[in-house]
Amino acid sequence: MPLTAENAAQQIQDRLKDVQRLIHQIDEERRRSEGNINSLTRAQQSNLPPSKLKSLYKSCLQDAVVEEATIRNALEKIQEIRNIRNERRIQARNAGNKEAIRRGALMKMVQISAQTLPLFVSKPGEKVPPLCGAIPAESNYIARVGDNVAALVKGVEDEENWILAEVVQFLQRQNKYDVIDIDEEQKDRHVLSKRKVIPLPLMRANPETDGHALFPKDTIVMALYPQTTCFYKAIIHKLPQSATEDYEVLFEDSSYTNGYAEPLPVAQRYVIAYKPTKKSGSSGGGSSSVSSA
Repeated sequence: MPLTAENAAQQIQDRLKDVQRLIHQIDEERRRSEGNINSLTRAQQSNLPPSKLKSLYKSCLQDAVVEEATIRNALEKIQEIRNIRNERRIQARNAGNKEAIRRGALMKMVQISAQTLPLFVSKPGEKVPPLCGAIPAESNYIARVGDNVAALVKGVEDEENWILAEVVQFLQRQNKYDVIDIDEEQKDRHVLSKRKVIPLPLMRANPETDGHALFPKDTIVMALYPQTTCFYKAIIHKLPQSATEDYEVLFEDSSYTNGYAEPLPVAQRYVIAYKPTKKSGSSGGGSSSVSSA
């Protein structure tokens, strides 16, 4: 059943109230836990017996568990809001209500989408799921309608390039994707086989807890060149050190002596496994020149 604008607005408001309530709850829990932490600090300095210290440690640990659960609950509510807004946007597009977006605004949206991508923070012993950081999708995975993907399309003189696109639908019988170029100046539709579509990460990997879910240094990848909607061959130069940092990558560029340009920042969302094209052969995902992208 289609989600009406009124229903969507109400659902978003309800979840915003939940988020506000949870934020206050997190603040209260943090203030309360500070008392236990201060008590533990004083106890450690006073050389209390191990049994007393153990009890204080348990109290602090329980406080952390409760706070973590509340934070995760708030993040789930925020993701629900994102899903509702995305569903409304898709419905509006399907209804023919296409809003023109200027180039600068589009680039800002691409950047914000990467910055606000949910962060996966694993629990002890928890496995990092597919489409988190550098972890690829499973072979039978089908990207959802509205998801962003890298799509291999033909350009000028039949040269193939990887572009940032959005899934319109998956054609089950043909085993193909119907995607649309997110660039407002193009807005081309393409029907492509699954092998020509790469789902982008749905979550960021946390470098502090799940560094193994990031591409190692010197890995050859495809990355979205800043201020464009095209993916190009690059090498990982530096990994993000915190949840808010980007990769630093070296894009292939024949005008440089070593064949690669100076390092540029690219968000986790737009760094994917390297996959060569037919036209480019070993040179990678598209032309090494980015001026026309």
